[in-house]
Amino acid sequence: QVQLVESGGGLVQAGGSLRLSCAASGRIFSMHTIGWFRQAPGKERAFLAAINWGGGSSYYADSAKGRFTISRDNANNTVYLQMNNLKPEDTAVYFCAAKMRRWGSYDYWGQGTQVTVSS
Repeated sequence: QVQLVESGGGLVQAGGSLRLSCAASGRIFSMHTIGWFRQAPGKERAFLAAINWGGGSSYYADSAKGRFTISRDNANNTVYLQMNNLKPEDTAVYFCAAKMRRWGSYDYWGQGTQVTVSS
């Protein structure tokens, strides 16, 4: 089992920045990939970015390229999502999730953290 806890959400004005954290515990040594997702009201959950826990390679959805950066701190078992130049349409609940294998769906999810961007 892996436990994930997100933090760092809040209220920010348009153009501002936030850094979200995803703290992992449990079978960390077995994790393959950590991803960030978001879900806006009335919309489906959408993928943003992911990072390989061991090698550090990362990839992004088109919606996240250029403004969002994913990174990891293996020593502190934490993955970050740096979000810059935030827009009101970025308002959503942000989730991190862990995959235990390269392929397939995500196995574990955090509870989410709310991000609200005011205009």
